[in-house]
Amino acid sequence: MPAAPWETRAAQGPIVKICGLKTIDALEASIEAGADLAGFVFFEKSPRHLMLDAAKGLAARAEGRIRTVALTVDAGDEALAEIIDALRPDFLQFHGRETPERVREAKARFKLPVIKAIGVNAAEDLVAAKAYAEADVLLYDAKPSPGAARPGGLGLAFDWGLLKEAPRERPWLLSGGLTPETVAEALRLTGAPGVDVSSGVESAPGEKDRSRIAAFLQAAHGAAAAGKPR
Repeated sequence: MPAAPWETRAAQGPIVKICGLKTIDALEASIEAGADLAGFVFFEKSPRHLMLDAAKGLAARAEGRIRTVALTVDAGDEALAEIIDALRPDFLQFHGRETPERVREAKARFKLPVIKAIGVNAAEDLVAAKAYAEADVLLYDAKPSPGAARPGGLGLAFDWGLLKEAPRERPWLLSGGLTPETVAEALRLTGAPGVDVSSGVESAPGEKDRSRIAAFLQAAHGAAAAGKPR
């Protein structure tokens, strides 16, 4: 997200991204609850994977109402071009092993801001994040175990205290293991300007729960309100 709009919005409370949306009902629930970003996943190993036709329909409903994010994992230029042509997203999200050079190349080619996910389970992972100077937004997520089939959306949390060492030169989001029950504490401990949730608002893998989406937004916004000076 461009710096000024992000900062203006974040000053009002945490930016909230609901990721892995697959249905009209889930999209509408996210918009009604006040989410800022709607994430669509294009990764076949994920239970949240979308076909292009379905994504195109959802993006059409989202246009002008909520910003959209196309999430890919180590996708090539051809795949990205097809997704962008169908979706016209506001952001690309790279959730794989994309290098800083790959982020720079993709931004130059596709002219879209990039969210780069950084897997975290130790302080050195945050050192690596500093190399992604071209990313518009960093997303700190729990690092999956070696051999995991998916790089995210696993419902895993990490030691949020590590984020004391995180780069703060650009906007960032906290992800990994967030739920309606934990998001307020996560915001209190990290001071994150934004949060990203997927499995934490589901009733089953890939199945978003309208009531949990509403509860997550309420908890996130309530935490922000509670933290403001009286």
